[in-house]
Amino acid sequence: MADVTKEEELTLTRADFEAARRAVAPHVYHTPMLTSRSLREATGFDVRMKAELFQKGGSYKVRGPTNLIGQLSKEERGRGVICSSAGNHSQGVAIAAHQYGVKAVVVMAENATPSKIAATKGYGAEVVLHGTIWDEANEKALELVEERGLTYVHPFDDPRLIAGQGTVGLEILEDWPEVEVIVVPIGGGGLISGISMAAKSVKPNVRIIGVESSGAPAMKRSVEAGRLVTLDRVDCVIDGLRVKRVGANTRSVVSRFVDEIVTLPDAQIFDAVLWLMSRAKLVAEGAAAAPVGALLRGLVDAEPGTKVVVVLSGGNLDVEQLRGLSWN
Repeated sequence: MADVTKEEELTLTRADFEAARRAVAPHVYHTPMLTSRSLREATGFDVRMKAELFQKGGSYKVRGPTNLIGQLSKEERGRGVICSSAGNHSQGVAIAAHQYGVKAVVVMAENATPSKIAATKGYGAEVVLHGTIWDEANEKALELVEERGLTYVHPFDDPRLIAGQGTVGLEILEDWPEVEVIVVPIGGGGLISGISMAAKSVKPNVRIIGVESSGAPAMKRSVEAGRLVTLDRVDCVIDGLRVKRVGANTRSVVSRFVDEIVTLPDAQIFDAVLWLMSRAKLVAEGAAAAPVGALLRGLVDAEPGTKVVVVLSGGNLDVEQLRGLSWN
């Protein structure tokens, strides 16, 4: 696998992603690309939805840990693995660890979606609750690495994990080689880093557009500044998008391989959640619905008829977050 230079300029090759795909293929689903006449008519684009909400664990997050844990040494596996997560990464690590017979410890924010906590425990992981956002949970995870000697599995910035997430991009290009634009949600940046490098390794002229919550635009701010920016605060309740600081690797990749980042407020993202339920009969979590929200709000600048894929990254929706919100 390609190395990271001293400037943190991670670049993975098509061979890296093909190797990751061979590693994860026996353990994950090749998820479908769905069409929606309603979404096509509402946006004017030829749209398909990459349905990672049908993936094991309910999101794409099983791909990266499966690739990463598969590359750990016997000694590293023997010590057990630990991660910090808003929810989906926890389930991905728990599933991957179980597949390899490895003990898993997961640190989650105290306000994490109850269903995600229960699911993570159900996959056999030990769950530790700490803090209110991922950054605080991650600090606790690093403390436990020192205390227990566990092997740390980063949720978005490890090259092996990014390679695994990038297998989504290979599947998109395999299933629809004509795609012109891929729209991807951004939290810490692991998914869009993998997809952007993998897709452009196959089709260099494909456009990659990222979508963040306007209440937590850590990647957009960092790319614009040319360095990592830590947000003073986040005004975002969507756990998959609620990050104060992205990764050094993911910032570098996004700055070079992603064509544009757009943002929209949580309320408009939840509008897209409800739209998908009503019009497409799909249950997508907030982060997964963000690309659809960007299309519905006219934030994706492309000609009518453009072939667009939106990545529905997961389906682990906290329905309580939909209660009491004012829709615009």
